[in-house]
Amino acid sequence: MRVVALLWTVGFLLKEAQAWSFKNGIFHNSIWLEQAAGVYHRESRKGRYQLTYKEAKAVCKYEGGALATYEQLEAARQIGFHVCSAGWFDKGRVGYPIVKPGANCGFGKVGIIEYGYRLNKSEKWDVYCYNPNSKECGGVLTDQQKIIQSPGFPAEYQDEQICSWHIRVRLGQRIHLHFLEFDVEDDTSCLADYLEVYDSYDDVSGFAGRFCGDYLPDDIISTGNVMTLKFLSDASITAGGFQLQYTAVNASHKDFLH
Repeated sequence: MRVVALLWTVGFLLKEAQAWSFKNGIFHNSIWLEQAAGVYHRESRKGRYQLTYKEAKAVCKYEGGALATYEQLEAARQIGFHVCSAGWFDKGRVGYPIVKPGANCGFGKVGIIEYGYRLNKSEKWDVYCYNPNSKECGGVLTDQQKIIQSPGFPAEYQDEQICSWHIRVRLGQRIHLHFLEFDVEDDTSCLADYLEVYDSYDDVSGFAGRFCGDYLPDDIISTGNVMTLKFLSDASITAGGFQLQYTAVNASHKDFLH
């Protein structure tokens, strides 16, 4: 009986080992990894913390998705999804995913920083949506090299877009952004439509630049293995959009010597 039990245990562990694996230096469950691609953060075009629970659900539904569950949000966090903004998720809960502890975000903890079930659904927060079929506008990216482009590119992007791309490569690597095409509504202060780049896990710290107009921005190289891109468009006037490529390079790469 002990031999049978031992064989069963070994078989079970082998199946578990097949289900879990390393990808880009991150230990993950392959099912979770696929599902996590559909989790994304949204805020009102009016700014941060402007959505009631009803409005938050409407935002996700409008984009063909639904409020993310706790499990979906945690799955995204496991592969690097880190946003320092509290938002609604399913069943009227509020919280946000933290990968890297910080004094100003997450109270020095990692995990889903949760504010619990909110009795007052008129409170205003951001929102976390889930839509595995909508990967064009934002997402968690862990490839060694990938093209990122505005929604609908090469056609013009639409009004009132909010997209966030969270890039995470292997520890010890950096991220090299190279702009291929760029045409975003131009205004003096880049307040209408713009692309922002952050040298960090989120759009709170590490601001690296805000871009609009039709000139190609210079290449940007991260100081670590993470980077966040955020694209917003207002309610009027659109343009051709943008296309850029990021590449993971070793910290000793010659690019860092210039």
